[in-house]
Amino acid sequence: MSKIILNTIIQADIKTVFDCARDIDLHQKSTSKTNEKAIAGRASGLIELNETVTWRAKHLGFYQTHQSIITEMEKPYRFTDVMLKGRFKSFKHQHLFKKEGEKTIMTDILEFESPLGIIGKIFNAIFLKNYMKNFLLQRNKLIKATTEQ
Repeated sequence: MSKIILNTIIQADIKTVFDCARDIDLHQKSTSKTNEKAIAGRASGLIELNETVTWRAKHLGFYQTHQSIITEMEKPYRFTDVMLKGRFKSFKHQHLFKKEGEKTIMTDILEFESPLGIIGKIFNAIFLKNYMKNFLLQRNKLIKATTEQ
């Protein structure tokens, strides 16, 4: 199991940051390099508790689909999405938000596991963990730029 923890400090109020982090349209904008599109479930706007979204994107040269569900939500402090269907053996992304003065600390905790046993573990260690970290950093960069305007 791989685990990525990222903290992003954003000069904006917690509710604005929280809503941007669950905005399907903003997510699609942040993933334009992979042509990621919401193709089923919640396809635009703000995703809510127990809603699903199915993404289609080109990762590593192949189009893939990934369906997730929001399993936890405590506005504006946290929400969690968990993979229902996709290429990973498991995938869980916790989004945490903490107000600190005029700033919001946005924390991503992403835990995932690739299929294929030892081959998947080697692939995670050599390539996939860094790829996923950069994917999140790109998304967080857009959330920060959008909310700090």
